Amino acid sequence: MTEQKLNPGMEWDLGWVDEAWCRAEAKIGRSARTIGAAFPNGTKDGRYVRGPEHDWVAGFWPGLLWLAYRENGDEELRRVAEACERQLADTLQTYDLLHHDVGFMFSLSSVAQHRLSEASGRGADEGAKRHALIAANLLAGRYNPQGEFIRAWPNWDEEDHTGWAIIDCLMNLPLLHWAGREIKDPRYKHIAIRHADSVLRDFLRPDGSVCHIFRYDPETGEPIEALAGQGYAADSAWARGASWALYGFALSYRYTGEARYREAALRVARFFVARLPEDAVPYWDFFLPEAGRELMPRDSSAAAIAASGLLELADLLKAGDVAAVEDAAWCRISAERIVWSLCDRYGQWGDEHEGLLRHATGYYSRGVYVDESLIYGDYFFVEALAKLRGRKELFW
Repeated sequence: MTEQKLNPGMEWDLGWVDEAWCRAEAKIGRSARTIGAAFPNGTKDGRYVRGPEHDWVAGFWPGLLWLAYRENGDEELRRVAEACERQLADTLQTYDLLHHDVGFMFSLSSVAQHRLSEASGRGADEGAKRHALIAANLLAGRYNPQGEFIRAWPNWDEEDHTGWAIIDCLMNLPLLHWAGREIKDPRYKHIAIRHADSVLRDFLRPDGSVCHIFRYDPETGEPIEALAGQGYAADSAWARGASWALYGFALSYRYTGEARYREAALRVARFFVARLPEDAVPYWDFFLPEAGRELMPRDSSAAAIAASGLLELADLLKAGDVAAVEDAAWCRISAERIVWSLCDRYGQWGDEHEGLLRHATGYYSRGVYVDESLIYGDYFFVEALAKLRGRKELFW
């Protein structure tokens, strides 16, 4: 990448962003021919492992295709993304395989497809809209009114998940907000707000860190305990969990205008940025023991998610008072620093490796995709680049 410099106005010279975008866009185009209408997850030996269409990551590849298509109009990208969306729509008939992450799946496929078709002049894709609305109803059906939370997974791996909620689910709430606006029904918004408030109360700590999983009594709704999940420990700070919280609270603020979500997003953002190592890409957990920390893997996906969330927060804050404008500038500069480091130190632009970002960590304690590329890291990296180039429209 071109070396990053400061101009006399003390702002970053962002010429490198267009260079990175062109490289990423070209690689997405080439990958569309080799990956096709499949669902990549993480890499092994440089190649993306394909997963089932009901996997929580299944929306990120069509989302990447839509990000590139929106800029270049490549009809092959549209064809592959639509083929992915049709397969995702088939999962709506297999209720027992679905989960709280239908927001990840359908916001980046069906909602994106509907929005871009509306803007194209060809006429709105009503089938894609209908698929997203069905998914929103499935997500709303996971809401536990006693505990005011959206239940996470089905009972997989011989674990009872009936009372479990996870931090990732904040990123699924935009599907509910979108559905409520589309059909002018506030019930979806009410569910999203109540879940976000439970996360605010039970997941977010005073220092801005968050837990991954929180367990409730599914009958009474009483809070019970935090669980480690993918973090180092129940009281640690899983880096990707912090990035989900940062971006998720920012999106809740975007949809509701409620100041408590803005302040929550800023609190997590300050925690995240303050604890970054020199190259602005975190280790997979912020609270790892000091001894041996340098030997632990990084998580470039957490950095990419946080960067896109910081850019979203910056855009939301810049129209506020003086303090908010200062916060917006800090968010923007922090995001630029992260994205530049990802481009310069973690980017993979050639075809010898299918991923765009190196050194991501999926599930460390289980040895799943450790120090690999992750499709969601690639998605949020490209989404952040699009925002740095001036794109404000989201698929969320």
